Amino acid sequence: MAGRLLFATQGELFRRLHEAGFDDIAPRHGVVLAYLRTEGVRATDLARRSGQLKQVVGVIVDDLERLGYVTREPDPADRRAKLIVPTKRGHRQMAAATEIMADIMDRHAQHLGAREFDRFMRDFAEVVDRQREAFNGQ
Repeated sequence: MAGRLLFATQGELFRRLHEAGFDDIAPRHGVVLAYLRTEGVRATDLARRSGQLKQVVGVIVDDLERLGYVTREPDPADRRAKLIVPTKRGHRQMAAATEIMADIMDRHAQHLGAREFDRFMRDFAEVVDRQREAFNGQ
């Protein structure tokens, strides 16, 4: 069920992003875009947060850099490391995605009612946390 929700939500998100002019990104880019921060983030942190291998994240970052959504910049905290930082286009995409996701969430809250939707979100988050713990062997 969670997979169906993910794919349906992702499908709507990327359809609407394409309609908003971000037609060169695909759901696979979500591995990075979903965890990108305005101040930048290290690739190792993107890999950890997304649950993907660092090599997979690196390939996607390369693609997003080529498309003009991110750049690699030295990390001020550790000059040996690089931060993945959104460009102006990346910031616009992040804002559009945030707005679209808020709209999707509002639509579901209106359908279920605010209290039921809040309960669903709390319960679903707990299931996700428990599954993550099981996956990590905790």
